[in-house]
Amino acid sequence: MSDISSGKASDQIEFPEPTLISVNNVVLEVFEAGRQNSGKPIILCHGFPEHAFSWRYQIPVLVAAGYHVIVPNQRGYGNSSCPTEITEYDIKHLTADLVALLDHYGYRDATFVGHDWGANVVWNLALLYPERVNKIINLALPYQERGEQPWIEFMETLFGEDFYFVHFNKQIGIADAIMNENIHRFLHNIFRKDIPPAPPAPGMLMINLARAVEPIGKPLMEDSELSVFVSAFELSGFTGAINWYRNLDRNWHLMANIKPIIHQPTLMIYGEQDTIPKSENLKNIVPNLDIVSLDCGHWIQQEKPEKTNRSVLKWLAQQNA
Repeated sequence: MSDISSGKASDQIEFPEPTLISVNNVVLEVFEAGRQNSGKPIILCHGFPEHAFSWRYQIPVLVAAGYHVIVPNQRGYGNSSCPTEITEYDIKHLTADLVALLDHYGYRDATFVGHDWGANVVWNLALLYPERVNKIINLALPYQERGEQPWIEFMETLFGEDFYFVHFNKQIGIADAIMNENIHRFLHNIFRKDIPPAPPAPGMLMINLARAVEPIGKPLMEDSELSVFVSAFELSGFTGAINWYRNLDRNWHLMANIKPIIHQPTLMIYGEQDTIPKSENLKNIVPNLDIVSLDCGHWIQQEKPEKTNRSVLKWLAQQNA
């Protein structure tokens, strides 16, 4: 196996073979390693527009540290089910998938790690099923406090109708089609690092990325790695993944009566160059909180794998001491 923990890209990276597992009325494509460490589960949850492969640098390191590592392609991604109804991607379905995955393996609880949208699912999982989550490690996206307005209305007021969250909801199918026609270009253009700061360009971000001839910044990964993501979205298309966004207002209503206090020990990892702002109030919502900031952009665990791994292992060791 190549030296994955160092973060060096290599065609020789060994990635687990997938298993298709039926849970919660869908089939999830799950990549599993370290079954010999049964009893210490850790579940890694990807974001948008990603894949379980996003965690390739973390899997062998966590196995070596004694964990049973379980990495699903969540619904809408890869070879996992892509339901046609938009509402089947709401937060109740996404969190119930993870609970059903725990049940499948016979685990009462697990440590959950989430990046981007995966982090959002993990935050809500801890609120809806607190007894199933023993520790949290979230990257890039802090808990998003529920305001007085539904999310899309709030975002349209703040950012305008071209903001991609709003566009996904108000012009259903438009972005999906353009992204599906330009899968390689879109993924090649979005998975970048060392992006110079600049004001947002006019238009809809995801459509711009699907059409841009010259990407900015540096490529995040080798072509051989990017091809894993490209092949996955050639199979699934982007509609299932985008449908997660189309449930934001539904989620706002579904979570209305849930008190937003997360008691589990939590590590929040930020990228200093990420455009997602840090939360000023996270400690009020997550009282048992540690924070790490790394000098990188949004794709933290792929951009700085060695530093991510070191931060995660150090924190887990402290928690388990």
